[in-house]
Parts: sequence; C-alpha cells; structure tokens
Amino acid sequence: MRYIKIYLACLHTAFSRAAAYRLDFVLGNFITLLSNMIFPLATVIIYANGAKFPGWTMWEVLLIQSVFSMSNAMASMISGSILWVTMDHIQSGSFETVLLKPLSPLFYIAAANFDTGSIGLFLGGLAMTVISASFTGICGTGGILLFLLLFVSGAAVMCGLDLIMAAISFKWVGNSRIPEIFDSIKEFGKYPIGIFPRGIQVLSSLIIPAAAVGFFPASALLGRLDIRALISVLPCILFLLFGVWIYNRMIKIYEGVGG
Repeated sequence: MRYIKIYLACLHTAFSRAAAYRLDFVLGNFITLLSNMIFPLATVIIYANGAKFPGWTMWEVLLIQSVFSMSNAMASMISGSILWVTMDHIQSGSFETVLLKPLSPLFYIAAANFDTGSIGLFLGGLAMTVISASFTGICGTGGILLFLLLFVSGAAVMCGLDLIMAAISFKWVGNSRIPEIFDSIKEFGKYPIGIFPRGIQVLSSLIIPAAAVGFFPASALLGRLDIRALISVLPCILFLLFGVWIYNRMIKIYEGVGG
C-alpha cells in the first residue's frame, strides 16, 4: 500500500507539472501523435494504389498498427524514461541521489519519471483502434479477453527491453545507440507476421516477441489468432522479470562516473 500511495502521488505530480505548462503538454502530445501517424498513412496509401498485404484488408492492418501504438505508448509512460534517466545519472555521477532514497531505485525512477508525453499517442491509438474495429468487427468476449492478455504481454516485453538497456548503462555508459537496434526489431509488430520470412517470424514471436506488441492482440480481436501464439506470453513475462532482475543486479557494480 505504501508503494501504491507513493506511485499515485508521483502520478499526481506528473500531471500537475503537465498542467503547469499546458501548451507544451498539448503540443508535445500532438507532435508525438503526428510522428506516429506515418505508418498508418503509408498503409492507406498502399491500399489506395491497389497494393495490399496478402490476406489482410486495410482496416485489419490499421487495427494492428493502432494496437501497436497503444501498447508502445503504455510502455513509454511506465518505463520509457528509465533508460535515459538512468544513463544521465550514471554519466553525471549522480546516481547516488537515487540510492539514498528510502525506496527501490528502480521503483523510484519509474514512478518519479512517468511520461505524460505519451498520453496523446495512447488516446490516438485507442481512437483508431475503435474506428478500425468498427469496420472489421470483433469476435466477442473471448477475443477481448485474449486481446487484453496479449496487450499486457506486449507492453511487458517493451518494459523489459527498456530495463535491460538501462541495466547495460551501468557497465557500458555510452550505449545510446543500442535502443535503436531494439526499436528496429520492434517494428515487426506493426505488420501481419505472415509477410515475413520464417526466421523473422520465429524471432518476432518467441525470441524477441515483437508480434505481441501489435499483431497478436489485434489478431485476437479479429478472431484470427493462432492459439499457438499464446506461447509468446511466456517470453514476454520472462523479458520483464529478467529486466527487473538485471537492473537490480547491475546497480551493485555502480562506481560513479564511468560505470
């Protein structure tokens, strides 16, 4: 209960800070939403010109990308700032200020740096999901429950990746390029998995389950989910648990500036 109260207090502070600079908050969320509209717009252009993803209608692909945006925004709000805040503290040698807090360092950084800048992306993704679903239909209560399970799993794997990359900062301080590698892999979740070679399908389903970020949850809503895809829930959970473990483990080797 103590941690819940602290987290809620941090949320209140984050929203109060956003309310103090309303124009910055609105413009920041609007620009983030616009920058993430490139892929859905590209999908519309592809279908408008007569091309398509085999076996998938335009609205079904847009549903995948909308769910991807929601999941990405959820993970960004929860853990997106952990990497950059941790890296900044390590590079400046100020991580001691975090260690002195009477809280878990990971919990403190996650709570104190809740990202309100991804709220617009989440709401935009939610609106597009509702619109896309209205054109495609959903398969009922069972599909919604599977969607929620896979949606949470997709957010979990992204949070886990954020924690792993943040943990690496304790050893290799200058690793700001590493997130770009994982961001590239994550992009596979925006498209129907069947369009990729077999190796990519295995990579994005089981090894780094990017398909759980967008494709699998959307497929559950559409009633097109291969039940074997539920196996991806396990690596998603493992990524999150490993991320928490390695972050707390790497804190022990912190020695100030230079890792």
